[in-house]
Order: sequence, then structure tokens, then C-alpha cells
Amino acid sequence: MTRPGRFLRTITIIGVVGAAAAMPARAEPAHGIAMHGAPKYAADFTHLDYANPDAPKGGTLRLAAVGSYDSFNRFVLKGRAAAGVNMIYETLLQRVWDEPFAMYGLIAETVETPDDRSWVEFTLREQAHFSDGSPITVDDVIFSWEKMSTEARPRSRSTYQKVARAEQTGPNRVKFIFKDATDRELPLIIGGFMPILSKAYWEGRDFTETTLEPPVSSGPYLIDKFDAGRSISYRRDPNYWGGDIPVNVGHHNFDEIKYTYFRDQGVALEAFKAGDYDYRFEGSASRWAQQYDFPARQQGNVTMEIVTHGAPSGLRALVLNNRRPLFADRRVRQALTQAFDFEWTNTNLLHGGYVRTTSLFDNSEMKPRGAPAGAELALLEPWRDQLPAEVFGEPYAPPVTDGSGNDRRPLREASKLLEEAGWSVEKGRRVNGAGEPFTFEIMLSDTANEKLALAYQRSLKRLGIDASVRVVDSAQYAGLLEDFDYDMIVARRGVTLSPGDEQYNYWSSASATAPGSRNYAGITNPALDAMIDTLVAAKTREELVTAARALDRILMWGNYVVPLYHDPGFRIARWNKIARPAEAPIYGAVLETFWAEE
Repeated sequence: MTRPGRFLRTITIIGVVGAAAAMPARAEPAHGIAMHGAPKYAADFTHLDYANPDAPKGGTLRLAAVGSYDSFNRFVLKGRAAAGVNMIYETLLQRVWDEPFAMYGLIAETVETPDDRSWVEFTLREQAHFSDGSPITVDDVIFSWEKMSTEARPRSRSTYQKVARAEQTGPNRVKFIFKDATDRELPLIIGGFMPILSKAYWEGRDFTETTLEPPVSSGPYLIDKFDAGRSISYRRDPNYWGGDIPVNVGHHNFDEIKYTYFRDQGVALEAFKAGDYDYRFEGSASRWAQQYDFPARQQGNVTMEIVTHGAPSGLRALVLNNRRPLFADRRVRQALTQAFDFEWTNTNLLHGGYVRTTSLFDNSEMKPRGAPAGAELALLEPWRDQLPAEVFGEPYAPPVTDGSGNDRRPLREASKLLEEAGWSVEKGRRVNGAGEPFTFEIMLSDTANEKLALAYQRSLKRLGIDASVRVVDSAQYAGLLEDFDYDMIVARRGVTLSPGDEQYNYWSSASATAPGSRNYAGITNPALDAMIDTLVAAKTREELVTAARALDRILMWGNYVVPLYHDPGFRIARWNKIARPAEAPIYGAVLETFWAEE
């Protein structure tokens, strides 16, 4: 699950590089930029609505991490970066969490881009400086882009290589000219996600290597003390230049932030209950229901809450590898969807803690409503002969059982679909016309999904389908994903309120054959490709919502995955010495706005 905030969230946007575009007339400098329409906050805003401008400064926030770390360089593939290390870097713009996708000035005082967004230009704040006191210059910004486009992680490189060139246009002005003006996200990506590095520090050092040397940085916190692989502490920089900038007011309230590493989530939970750290996000409904009844909570020293939000659910699913001939027939894929009993699973395995997912965009305005009409229907109509008839009817709805575990109705429908697809039952086994059995493997990397897979396996057995379940180690799993060598996996696709280029990597025909892509389902559907094109090119919020709904209909009614479930909100537990603003923005509680109670 995605959660907002510098502590909790990393966003990677991936796209394709096109042809060079002509440069139109100048735009007007502005204090912020939104993906669609105007930003919410006017130029004279003093703080964000979800931040407390009177939040006290001071105290320590203790957090947990699982596993280990061996580097402070989070920008390259080598090594494992320390938790929270992104706090030491700043960007040209700052994303806010009460708008779908908007950025406001941070290192950059202003941003300007033309209507076609073929370039973007930033004016740097004169007071912005690095932790060693040296000013942040245009040279540093261009150097940062060069490093990110040539030596960073492959997914980062593919994004920053969309820039044709970067040039200094004034003493504190820098312009990025794009190769392709069709990617309207690029001004926001360059502004809000590119870390600004110190050229003086990094020149002469190997950017592609791991390091445990605290670097010269630009953010509100500095690396203070660390025990490699076990803990790391950050202290608020008393000379940080950006504390009074409106997007930062009410943020970065703790003097110290400390991460302690634990072997696994079970050990980490016990440490939380013992008071060894202060704040915990709980991703498991089972743990939430069963393992939080401890003395400190009973005594009122710990607050537990489910923070609702307005962000899309994303899609957690059993993903069928549609590259396998076994899953080529949509009727087979429909049957496999019918065999998953969510109601029984939710009650008996998940403590009733989840909501069934029916859309990639559940919990948002992008979820389809009724039958397609107007502009949405116009997008779909050219593809009518190539799409299932259901696409043009009501939104996707998975089967619903009575929750008893013995509801035969969905299995009867599944059996009918399999018979139509040429899979009959002989001696209790589902076989095709050549007598070959219907068998496949569910591959897992997380034992937490094993009970779910075994329950699904039992349901499939009643259809005569033999599905084995195998848990593999993380290294082997990553290699098999890279090569698309699996039948079925459990995967999740997170989305924001402003989906864009990443959808190509998830669902497009081109990504289906690209090694290492995240199109795990292997979908090749030209109609879906067209919807992604329309989504990415959208110039208004209305156009984006329309394209998202059309995309969702094709994806869900294609039955490429068996949709599972999502959380009704973010489960958070905190010791009461940690406080947060009363209202959370649409993306959920933002940890940077928390503070220490006396």
C-alpha cells in the first residue's frame, strides 16, 4: 500500500522516449504546478491545510525497519539503502497530498512551462544551500540530472533520459527541454522527484557504488549516528534553509528521527508493544485483529486507528501469466475468477478486515460508473468488435458467495465455462481434448500469502484443477519474474489519483515482451494500449478520469487477473507521546506533519 510522506513513500515513474519537439513561446513563472488545471493553493498561501502551523518542534521519533542496510546511496541498484535516507535530500518542487498531483516551490522559487509542456524552467531560491553551507546552483541541478539519467537505477534513467538537454538561462535559472512533448508529467517529475546533489561533493566519487559516508545533502535532516545494518539516527539540521517555506510549515517537527532494524514484522511488532519505537503502520488485518491487545493499549497509552483516505485502492490480485497457452482462452480465465471465494476467505483467514477489489481505481472517481456513455463510450466504440460485450455494460463485478465455503453457484458457472473452452472432467480430473490435465503452479515469495493460495487451491480442486503452491526465496523469485517464468503469482499494482506513464509498464503490449517489465500478466491488447495513450495525453482532469474508466473496463473484463481485496484505510498505531493533525489529506496521514507531545 502506498502511503504519503518522505519517510514512507518512493514513487518511480517510467515511460518511453520520443522525438524532439519544437519550443513554443514563453510561459509565465508560477509558484506551483498541477498535472491538470490550476494548483489548489494560491501564491500567497502560508501553510498546507493538513499541516499544523503551530506544531511544536523537538523530541525524538523512533521508527522500525525490517532487514538490514549497507549504503546511504539510494539512487543505484547496488546495496540496500538505509531507511529514511531520502530525508537528507531536497527537490526543486514539493509534492502535496491533498491534491491529485500538484507541486509547489521548494529549492525552486518558481516554475514555468508552456501549454504543450515541451520544456520546463525553474528559478532557484537564493537562500537554498547544502548542508556544508555552499549554495545550490544551476550547475548542481544540471549535474544531478546528468547523474540520474546516466548512472542511477534503470527505471530512473529511462525517465530522465526523456530530457533532450538542460541549460542555464540565467544566474539562478535552469531549463529542461524534452525530447517528446506528449508526456505531460515530465515537468512535475523533474521538479518533484529528482534529488538535487552537490556537484562539488560527488565529483571524483563513484556514484554507482555503495557508501556509508554521510554525504553533503540538501534536506531538513542530517545523518547523525549509525550502526550499519542495525540502526540509523537523523538530526534536524539547525541551518536548514527551507523551514519557513509554506510547503514546509508544520513539517519536520522532530529534532531526531531514529530507525531500528528488526529481523521480521513479528519481532518488530513485539518491540512496538514493548515501547521500543513510537509509530507503526500495520499492513495485516490478521495481526491488527489478533495481536494488539497488550497492556499499554489497555491502559490507554497507545492509540490505534484506521485512517480513511481518498486514494485509489490499486489492484492486488492473483496474476495469471497470459503468455502461457493454458490461459489464452478468456473463458478459462473467467472460470479461475469464479473459483476464488472472497467472502469465506475474508471471514476465516483475514478477520473480516478487507474490502473486495472490483476496480484498479476503487475508492476514487476513476472507478467506472454504470454503462459507458458520452466521451467514455466514444473511446471504447472503435474497439467494440475486439472487446468482450461486458465492457459496454455495467462495471466489472466478481462473483459473490454466501461465505459458507460451500456455495456451489460460482463453481457451477466455472465448470460451465471450462466445458465451453474444451475442458471436461474425466475421473475427477479436468482434461482437454487431448487428455492433458489442467494443472499449474502458484508461485509465492511471501509465506504470508500461503494460506490464501492453499484456500484457492482447495477451491480449484473441486473443479478438477490441480494447482500446486510453491514458496521460493526472494532472489530466485526476482529472477523468475525477470524472465516471466511462472504460471500464477500474487502481485499488487498501486496507483495514485493521477495515473500516467507507469501504466505502460504495467499493462501495455510493448511491456509484455520487455524483460524486467512489470507487465506480469503478459497482456497484449491494442485497445488497452490505446486507452493508456489517451490517459497519458489527457490535458484535463475530466479527460483523465474518462480514459481511466475506459482502461479499467478493458482490464477487468479481460479477466487477466483474479482480483483480491484492499484495505478500508491505513491502520496505524502510535504511542500517545506522538501526535498528528486531526484531519488527514486525501492520500492519508502524512508522517512529516506529526509532532512530539510533551
